[in-house]
Amino acid sequence: MKIKQVLVLVIFLAGTLLANAQGGGSPRRSAEERTKAAMDKIADFKLDKDKSDQADSVFIQSYRLQDVKRQEMMAGGSPDRDKMRSEMQKISADRDEKLKKIFTEEQFKKWKDEIEPSLRPQRPGGNGNSSS
Repeated sequence: MKIKQVLVLVIFLAGTLLANAQGGGSPRRSAEERTKAAMDKIADFKLDKDKSDQADSVFIQSYRLQDVKRQEMMAGGSPDRDKMRSEMQKISADRDEKLKKIFTEEQFKKWKDEIEPSLRPQRPGGNGNSSS
């Protein structure tokens, strides 16, 4: 009887670890949370109130649109990953065109090279690069 209990416990723990490793462990952040994170990261740009409000508006609209598109594509069951990636890239490109009008050239470069990559969710289990 003890062996069955241990086996059930091991199976339960393995299932829990597997679910967490596949992204089941943390919920997606809201558009508002992602906007706040972006605005916190660009704080050192020292934008005036008008430009800061414009940037905030661009971020919230972009993140909300991403959420809507993601929900639409997930509603059909198994989404087409390539199509979803394409849609998200279009939304990001539109956002970036708007940000170019708000940021200086140097600020936009910092946004693209440093800040934007740091805001992407990190996947557990490595970076996917091979060293061969």
